[in-house]
Amino acid sequence: MSRCGFVHELTSWLSGGGQTCRFPYSAVLAEFHRVGKHFVEKEVLALLDQARTQLTVPATTREPQARLLGDFLDVALDKWDGRYDYRSYLALRLLRLPGGDDVAGPFARRDRDRLLVRLVADVLAFELTAASGATDLLPERRPSRDVVSKRYRLGVRAVSPALARLGIAGMVPGREAVATPDELRAVAADADPAGELVLRLSMLPVHVSHDEYLFIRVLQSYECLFAGVAEELRATVAALTAGQAGRAAARLVYARQQLTAAGPLFALLATMQPEAFRTFREYTAGASAIQSRSYKLMESLCRTPEGSRLDSAAYHQVPEVRELVHAGQPSIDDAFRAAVRDGLLAAPDGGRVEEEMRSFAAAVFQWRRTHHRLATRMLGPRAGTGYTEGTPYLAAVRSIPVFTSVACEPRPPSPIEPTRGSPE
Repeated sequence: MSRCGFVHELTSWLSGGGQTCRFPYSAVLAEFHRVGKHFVEKEVLALLDQARTQLTVPATTREPQARLLGDFLDVALDKWDGRYDYRSYLALRLLRLPGGDDVAGPFARRDRDRLLVRLVADVLAFELTAASGATDLLPERRPSRDVVSKRYRLGVRAVSPALARLGIAGMVPGREAVATPDELRAVAADADPAGELVLRLSMLPVHVSHDEYLFIRVLQSYECLFAGVAEELRATVAALTAGQAGRAAARLVYARQQLTAAGPLFALLATMQPEAFRTFREYTAGASAIQSRSYKLMESLCRTPEGSRLDSAAYHQVPEVRELVHAGQPSIDDAFRAAVRDGLLAAPDGGRVEEEMRSFAAAVFQWRRTHHRLATRMLGPRAGTGYTEGTPYLAAVRSIPVFTSVACEPRPPSPIEPTRGSPE
């Protein structure tokens, strides 16, 4: 659709009463994808802002369609509003990560697995569709067919554990069972049409570089994983407080498995073309992973951050988590110490909890080292985009203790240390 056609469709919607069920989502997405969010013209943004003003009902009381439209417009207009950041870049409000403030349970786990599969399946479908020439979405710097094949293998590997837990046949470890975009989408299809719309709306790149699609979906996948790990850590705290050592250990096992199984996501991200990354990164100023609420929640649930860490830019960027800590959010460190003091960790489960805390810490240290190496490869000495120092910041924080109640020191990094789940 041409820009004039888009403007006509949007003005017609506005003049027709602005029914939320008739909002021209496809036309809006097409315009944003045509030029990239950073380059959408002010006239277009002004029309979208006008559409937003018609949603006069408070956000907390809107019916689902109006809430979806309001959230989408907030994400689309983040640069216009001057509040663009990591969460709006990834459209996390639209994704509504499963779990929320509830203690994790089997249904929350299943929801997170399904969302992870859908995110990865979507990016693999895009890769295959672009390689076949069937789409002109984000046309700059298309990767080679060999790179697309590698991305496909790594993506399948990344979601294989989730697929096994979901009992989905077809895409399983060691098999190339799904070969076409249509089959990929079928694997992760949402029975609710609104779910499919949300997935489409959560892709608003700032540029037209092909690899930004991959970048956004992998970061969204990690946010899904971090949210899940945080729920497992909350449940660990509750179990330790109740003296249920076996249950606490089991939660830590599941949390560790989530982190270690996600190694192929880093390998998938490592297939990005550095030139493409540096191109679209020029327009993401203000958005950085330092603003990840889920990651800081995970970190603060392990142990209460020291005052210097809590007062650093890392936590000032996530005021919701900082407030939780100030309000006395319990941590595994605190709960473990209290359980030991009160004699609640009888053998053999007590020793197992300590062992699993060390194993989980090792997984976190491995994740940090891999993150730092990948950022160094992509960025070199360049500064970060969220007003951070970039790779020097990652180097400084990678050895922050995960727990202090048990001995779990990070291994000294080695320049030749292999990356778990490294590219083939």
